[in-house]
Amino acid sequence: MRISSPSSSGQVQPGHLLLFTALAAMTLFGLKMMRKDASPGAAAEPLMVYCAASLKAPVEALAKDYEQRYHTPVRLQFGPSQSLLASIEVSRTGDLYLPADDSYFALAKAKQLVGTTLPIATQRAVLMVAKGNPKGVKALADLQRADVRLALSNPDAAAIGKLVREKLGQTSWDALAKKAVLVAATVTEAANAVKADGADAAFIWDAMQKQYPEHVLVDLPETSGVKAQVGVGLLTCSKQSAAAMKFARFLTAKDAGLPVFKKQGFEVASGDPWAETPELVLYAGSMLRPAIDQTVTDFETQEGVRVTRVYNGCGILVGQMKAGRVPDAYFACDNEFMNQVQDRFTPRDEISQNELVILVPTGNPRHVASLRDLTQPGLRVGIGHEKQCAMGWLTQRTLAEGGIKDEVMKNVTVQTPTGDMLVNQMLAGSLDAAVTYLSNALGAGDKLNAVRIQGLKCSVATQPFAVAKDVTYRQLAERLHERLRSAGSKERFTDVGFQWK
Repeated sequence: MRISSPSSSGQVQPGHLLLFTALAAMTLFGLKMMRKDASPGAAAEPLMVYCAASLKAPVEALAKDYEQRYHTPVRLQFGPSQSLLASIEVSRTGDLYLPADDSYFALAKAKQLVGTTLPIATQRAVLMVAKGNPKGVKALADLQRADVRLALSNPDAAAIGKLVREKLGQTSWDALAKKAVLVAATVTEAANAVKADGADAAFIWDAMQKQYPEHVLVDLPETSGVKAQVGVGLLTCSKQSAAAMKFARFLTAKDAGLPVFKKQGFEVASGDPWAETPELVLYAGSMLRPAIDQTVTDFETQEGVRVTRVYNGCGILVGQMKAGRVPDAYFACDNEFMNQVQDRFTPRDEISQNELVILVPTGNPRHVASLRDLTQPGLRVGIGHEKQCAMGWLTQRTLAEGGIKDEVMKNVTVQTPTGDMLVNQMLAGSLDAAVTYLSNALGAGDKLNAVRIQGLKCSVATQPFAVAKDVTYRQLAERLHERLRSAGSKERFTDVGFQWK
């Protein structure tokens, strides 16, 4: 089975030679400059970023830094998280969305407005009061006093209003809203009301304290558990996803964007180190190639990254890992081969299954209907190599369980590290039958038939995926994992004969 990873001329007159040489030199210089300035993930037009008002300070600073470093203009639109989401839904334009809480990502994904998301930080809801807390506000009941002027953020627009209302309950919130002197569109407007002495108290995020250093933040017992998870999401309408994801990775990098968020008072997530074009190394069993190769390519294109894929028999890959060459992620053909190197990886995720079948020429001239028929005198049989691939190991187990291992092995004329090699030998007429995976058979369905192996549970292989414990770009590797778990990936797996777990 073949797999795709997928002028005219004239004479120059002597009088024109000097001009021609100069133009050629200028053209070559220009091309060199273009190659020098161009970088993976370069934006064709300014990046459009929708950002919650409470995140303005760090995001504005990082956008300016990014523009200076990479000459990529970043346009920032600030506002309440819900209002920004409504704008995205109406306009269907833009590249990134940074709400004040990731609950808005759930709403956005339900509307198919946001795809990939990256974590940034956590912020807590606190009460901001004047310097010295002159009104002595210490509990929720104090906000109901006649002498305390309260500013709230609109719960139908701003994240903090939504989360505080959810925590307190509708009845308690309505009581506060009834006496509030202001219901602001954004948390920043509510905080500014206190700063300007238009209110005595307002719920804000603790990370905003740097912006209001003279004011006091009070942890109310009733709202102490209100936390927001801040992240950045790629808009599905983005026409320059690689450029958008490059900026998103910059915002979330532990040595680029996250220190700025931390300096502003946020409790930051654990991010990847910054790299313009990070690279992952993925080891995968050869039989997985038709199921995952396009998905990985799509991931590279969207993220603006490189994924070096090493396909081979799992026995060979495991041997390389035991010799010290550990990839960033491993997609094994069967659990048995993950078991041998599991100590190097995080817990596995079983993604798919593939069954062993017997390949025969179209028409099945030797009438092979079961494993026992492989014992026919003179039958040329091909199987996977037991120590080089999961298919070979599984075949030996299956033959042993069927009680015919020794008899069949007498007819085995070739053992290969991959199923594709067996398919090629079948097509060349070198074999009468071969034991391969069902996925190997689909590419040659017009010339080969697959005979299912009945009654033996061990004839089914389970394919696990795991990320290395010492991976450099952990967040990136986990996003690759998510992509391999996506609906589009599932469709590709089932199209080439796998079963989805």
